[in-house]
Amino acid sequence: MFTKIDPKELDFNPFGKIGESWMLITAGDSEKSNTMTASWGGAGVLWNKNVVTCYVRPQRYTKEFIDKEDYFSVSFFPEEYRKQLVYCGRVSGRDEDKITGSGLTLLNDMPAPYFSEAETVLICKKIYVGEIKPEGIVYPELDSANYPAKDYHIVYIGEITEALKK
Repeated sequence: MFTKIDPKELDFNPFGKIGESWMLITAGDSEKSNTMTASWGGAGVLWNKNVVTCYVRPQRYTKEFIDKEDYFSVSFFPEEYRKQLVYCGRVSGRDEDKITGSGLTLLNDMPAPYFSEAETVLICKKIYVGEIKPEGIVYPELDSANYPAKDYHIVYIGEITEALKK
């Protein structure tokens, strides 16, 4: 059972939670949703709001859902769900119902869908969408190493409207 907390009460290290443990970014509605595993992102303050920043490549199916909806969720899981996170990062929702295939339980009682197995969930209202531009990348080796296909990430910044913790 989740408890609502103030985002300022979050007690995790974003470098470990996002970069090493990973997260699921999920968007959609009660009829159709999609999720993706992500290991790039951030949490902080922008425009006097507590925010999460997510980076989504343009070819990802989840992008269509984030673009369509006003809200998305970011879910963090205990380590025992690593297999499900790998699956959600490897399989496209265009090819199969990966939410069902993951064995995770989708909940739709918030403005964005999220997962009951998560230990921490952030419900985010989309407040900024932009694209990483190659001319803004200061070091060319970062561009060549991360964007050989020139598929620059779309940046989504969401205001944290609900923080849920088990």
